Amino acid sequence: MTTIDYSVWDHIEVSDDEDDTHPNIDTPSLFRWRHQARVERMESFQKKGEELEKNLSESRRKLAEVQRKVQELAGASTEESRQELDKAQAQERQLRREERSWEKKMDEYRREEKKQPWNVDTLSKDGFSKSVVNVKPEVKVDTEEEKELKHKTFVEKYEKQIKHFGMLRRWDDSQKYLSDYPHLVCEETANYLVIMCIDLEVEEKHALMEQVAHQTIVMQFILELAKSLKVDPRGCFRQFFTKIKMADQQYQDAFNDELESFKERVRGRAKIRIEKAMKEYEEEEKQKRLGPGGLDPVEVYDSLPLEMQKCFDEKDIQMLQDAISKMDPTEAKYHMKRCIDSGLWVPNSQTDEEKWPLVGVPLLACLSNPADEDRHNCADAGTVSTPVME
Repeated sequence: MTTIDYSVWDHIEVSDDEDDTHPNIDTPSLFRWRHQARVERMESFQKKGEELEKNLSESRRKLAEVQRKVQELAGASTEESRQELDKAQAQERQLRREERSWEKKMDEYRREEKKQPWNVDTLSKDGFSKSVVNVKPEVKVDTEEEKELKHKTFVEKYEKQIKHFGMLRRWDDSQKYLSDYPHLVCEETANYLVIMCIDLEVEEKHALMEQVAHQTIVMQFILELAKSLKVDPRGCFRQFFTKIKMADQQYQDAFNDELESFKERVRGRAKIRIEKAMKEYEEEEKQKRLGPGGLDPVEVYDSLPLEMQKCFDEKDIQMLQDAISKMDPTEAKYHMKRCIDSGLWVPNSQTDEEKWPLVGVPLLACLSNPADEDRHNCADAGTVSTPVME
């Protein structure tokens, strides 16, 4: 029969508050003094051990230095070197004796340490102490500049693969392609496909736009599924294809509704882009045809009286002179000034070949003497009609 050895418990110092005390004694103070005295004894004993460890280490360090010196002088040939060697060997013997003395004291300290009674402070020690607090990691939100740079870098690297995915038609082909290139399952791909759809609609490639729109919604549905499951999109795109191919009518209807809505939004964005481009083009053309005075010749022509417009259409100088002579001088001068500022009239042209420069307007001097045709320095380059101005 196996017996249990209880001798290990023979030297346990009872707790400071286990003794019964006299009613007239301040028990809490007594227990506190006892504990304080025991702690001070333990600290003093521990300090003694630290001093012994320190002295032993210092002795061994000095011995090691002297031993290196003895080795360096071992091959000495001069009398002075031999004297230094004898001195170093004597130091080595002395330090060895000191080392043995400190080791003996250290052994005695360890034996005495083992005889120390256990108490509440020494019965156990922490094997390890560790606290773990689950903290939700801070999600970094990219700035608009960082998002733009990230998108640009991704597209430059994978543009060809994204376009290939946008042209696929069958579910199985799309799933296999994403399995081969899982890095395409991301927001950057979806954003590029949206832009691609708008570009195709602007180019009036409507059928191709609808095909790419289908793949755009595929990518967006995968990303939404990943958000709902709180997983990486690359790990759940197979679930989307499994679900969509199972012919779940409700899910299929939701997909088709979103696809049609997306195509309508693409058409709207394309229309806005076209209108903006047309306005920019018209503004550029207007700036190109502005005259020296900053007026648009088309707008000036449209503001002229019908009689003057007919003269410009016919390119008939005599008819224009007759029309001006019948007008109020102030009104005639106003219209002629606008014609010059718009470039419809060149007042200092020298040859008949330069008559009617842009739309054929007589010289301002016609106002003073319409019959003097020699003073009509005109340039001939077309009519005032809108088609000539384009």
